[in-house]
Amino acid sequence: MRPPSFISSPNCDDRPAGALPDLIVIHAISLPPDRFGGAGVEQLFTNRLDPAEHPYYAQIHALRVSAHYFIRRTGETLCFVPPELRAWHAGVSSWRGRERCNDFSIGIELEGCDTLPFEPIQYEALAGLLADLCARFPVTGITGHSDIAPGRKTDPGPWFSWGRLSALLVAAGHAEVARLVTPEDAAKLGDDALLRWPFPVTARPG
Repeated sequence: MRPPSFISSPNCDDRPAGALPDLIVIHAISLPPDRFGGAGVEQLFTNRLDPAEHPYYAQIHALRVSAHYFIRRTGETLCFVPPELRAWHAGVSSWRGRERCNDFSIGIELEGCDTLPFEPIQYEALAGLLADLCARFPVTGITGHSDIAPGRKTDPGPWFSWGRLSALLVAAGHAEVARLVTPEDAAKLGDDALLRWPFPVTARPG
């Protein structure tokens, strides 16, 4: 796995004293919505989003958010916040009775949306990143944004295959990491369509 490229985001701060990340949260994002390959996510996480560039940007350009990692459709991985620090990715959230998930979690954004499958290479990059992070930190769970903010968030969405991710981890010799994937009843929707998806990674299908 190629090491992530680092682009510093100002949208982070220190975790609470003594806190280590023990949760990894999987997100999905595309800017503009449902369009891939542009600079919008990087600009959002570095407070450089131009509100005049797209109508949607006018609604969100003042947000101060970030994630630790962003995996593009090509598998390229960017790191915006070192995992030792607190990124601002989860918002109002709760996991196993603990609120403020930003305090104890690592956020990974996949370039994607709720209506299209993810790329096989994104799963491969994600599995490698998860194995690395779980070797470095005392992770006890891997879950989706929708699981820590139900009713408020839907990502990574119905086209994200938790089963595919788990199978990749097991095949790579990381069964112990696969066991940390917490949406145990998540459907495997998307596997067949994912393998046949013919659309270019830099454009939205018409």
